[in-house]
Amino acid sequence: MHTQKTKDTQVLYLGDWVFHLGPMFIETPFGVETKDADLHFYGKRLTEALEPQADVTALANWELYRLEPGKLEAMLTDSHALIISDVEAKCFHLYPSFFDRARRENKVVTFPDRLEAIKTWIRDGGGMMMLGGWLSFSGVQGKSGWGRSVLKDVLPVECLPFEDLVESSAGFTAEVLAPEHPAIKGLAWENFPPIFGYNEVKEKPEGTVLVRVKETGHPLVVAGEYGSGRTFTYMSDPAPHWGINFERWESYDAFWQQSLSWVQKKS
Repeated sequence: MHTQKTKDTQVLYLGDWVFHLGPMFIETPFGVETKDADLHFYGKRLTEALEPQADVTALANWELYRLEPGKLEAMLTDSHALIISDVEAKCFHLYPSFFDRARRENKVVTFPDRLEAIKTWIRDGGGMMMLGGWLSFSGVQGKSGWGRSVLKDVLPVECLPFEDLVESSAGFTAEVLAPEHPAIKGLAWENFPPIFGYNEVKEKPEGTVLVRVKETGHPLVVAGEYGSGRTFTYMSDPAPHWGINFERWESYDAFWQQSLSWVQKKS
């Protein structure tokens, strides 16, 4: 989803798209029928929350994976903030045409490291938000890989070296530790709805835990700085399924708007 530029703030949003297939019907021992397919943007609600102050360009994981070398760097140059949500680190490294034998030349081939480019972009003043999900931080079965990436130095939290998903159908609630921080100040935390899961991380000394999970004490919202830039992590999902109640929170829009303003150094 690419938006026309109409505002002063440009946000690049990577992740939170999914293909839905089905339902599936088994009507015979000789075949299976799958009827219907749908492309769904789970980040629509978050995008709507940011629209009053920013234009949002959203890319699915497979679009990111297929970007030709140099394209992401160009998009970053035109962006004031970056959101990474439910994306494995390896999506930034592999470029499918690299494996096309018909296009190979008889020489050594490399191309610039996109994560190094993001790291430099943040160091030079960019603002990044990393949000939770099954493919965020360490992720399901530890395959998200962010704790082994070059961005581990940028994040204000430390990823676990194994699966980090913490889930409960009873839900988790929030406890505010830094109520005067501009990213979370004045929000209706007393009415924060139960979330169904989050990524467990360890706080870094240079990070500031703004909100933690009340039932476990694990960090939920952490702010940090890297070079001249700022980083912001929300360890749960901005969308269903973990965030199906969170999307209905009365302060949902204000939370993301204030967080965006903070990573941009506007507050």
